[in-house]
Amino acid sequence: MTDHTPGIDAALFFGAAPTATTPAQSARRGRGRLKAALVPACLVLAGCASAPLEDVDLPTRAAIAAPATALPAMKTFPDFAPVPPQRSNRDIARDFLDLSFALESGRPLPRMSRFEGPITVHVEGNPPPTLIPDLDRVLTRLRREAGLDIRRVPGAQASVTVAPVPRAEIRRFLPKAACFVVPNVSGADEYRRARRGGTTSWSNLTRRERVTIFVPSDSAPQEIRDCLNEELAQAIGPLNDLYRLPDSIFNDDNVQSVLTGFDMLVLRAYYAPELRPGMTREEVAARLPPILSRLNPAGDSIPSRPLAATPRAWIEAIQTALGPGTDMTARRNAARSALAIAQRRGWHDHRLAFSHVALGRLTQATDPKFAERQFAAADAIYSRTPGTALHRAFTASQLAAAAISRGQGAQALRLLGPHLATAKRYQNAALLATLMMLKSEALALEGRAAEARAVRLDSLGWARYGFGEDRAVRARQREIAALSPLANKG
Repeated sequence: MTDHTPGIDAALFFGAAPTATTPAQSARRGRGRLKAALVPACLVLAGCASAPLEDVDLPTRAAIAAPATALPAMKTFPDFAPVPPQRSNRDIARDFLDLSFALESGRPLPRMSRFEGPITVHVEGNPPPTLIPDLDRVLTRLRREAGLDIRRVPGAQASVTVAPVPRAEIRRFLPKAACFVVPNVSGADEYRRARRGGTTSWSNLTRRERVTIFVPSDSAPQEIRDCLNEELAQAIGPLNDLYRLPDSIFNDDNVQSVLTGFDMLVLRAYYAPELRPGMTREEVAARLPPILSRLNPAGDSIPSRPLAATPRAWIEAIQTALGPGTDMTARRNAARSALAIAQRRGWHDHRLAFSHVALGRLTQATDPKFAERQFAAADAIYSRTPGTALHRAFTASQLAAAAISRGQGAQALRLLGPHLATAKRYQNAALLATLMMLKSEALALEGRAAEARAVRLDSLGWARYGFGEDRAVRARQREIAALSPLANKG
């Protein structure tokens, strides 16, 4: 029987690309997202709330946009320059063990599993135009930064098969997922035959030989890239996610969308020669400190500052708050419960801020002033929390949208401040385009029409990569333009 997960991947309700789909197509990324929406007086930039998946322990991510068409030329990012991990090796060792010896559902894994020898990657079928270039970029990074012997090959007999399939087919496999990874199969056809049997379980696996990553062939380029980064990392490395990690793609909040410096260190350690498939947690724990000292010597001199474990009650409250299938009153109550749990536990980290943002997200339509206070509280916490620059950029978009809705262009410009550079540095084109569109509206409010037009035009190339087809780009433009009091004039 396939490993099963009671639903998870909380929400990257923080800024994802909006989709220009019908209401029935509003579910996003299997690592869980819901489409962004415009509510009175404020822009809900939360792209994604987590939707409980089918009861399956398959690393996943959840659905999004559509293929790209016209508009200005699509913009893409240069090589990613990750920030090295800024935490103690003692804390990283704990993170490594918790990531490596459990599934996303919380089910423990008795033994470590990984590939042995060179890892080959094959793309089957007819991939969308951006898939191969983006895959090659992440494979280059894995070779350079994680030291892995991994490469793309033309033949079908590969360690990792990337299967681009329509979103509708992915939803037939996992109704709330947009991408996921399965062991012991090579390609979509074999998975269709094997999925009802017991061969696609991660629980008893020790030596990985074949895995298949399912990605949506008809989503926005950024969504496909994000899936490649996340699912490839879990295909070859740890299978768990942890809310306590602000600087990792191995986090249920999905803020990070490309592999970080922390992630590359974890993958390099995962394939250290001192480790081998089949080791228990205790055996790995005994060998890990010298491995991390060798790979990350700076981490030995950083004091340990471990964050408390995340309780299931908070996780379940966040899942209820941000997932579909629950009425709005219950979702708001769940968000308040998550915030109360975070406060009772004395948290002062990004999880407390995340709780405020969740509550703000769910109260914008009924009490925009209260919601704005939640976003402001989150921003204050992020400002004191190392490694949360990208989190602040998402929250700034909410605060700037509120300022624009009041006609306060100068305040919106101050709020947006350095965050465009942050979105660009972390290669989030959807967020970057959104921030630029907000900046354009703020400039227009200040009477700087020529600058507003230039920024708006510049945003479109990023929007094509982040949002996909031009109807999705135009939908985001309309949503943001509608925030401004100028939209109601003339």
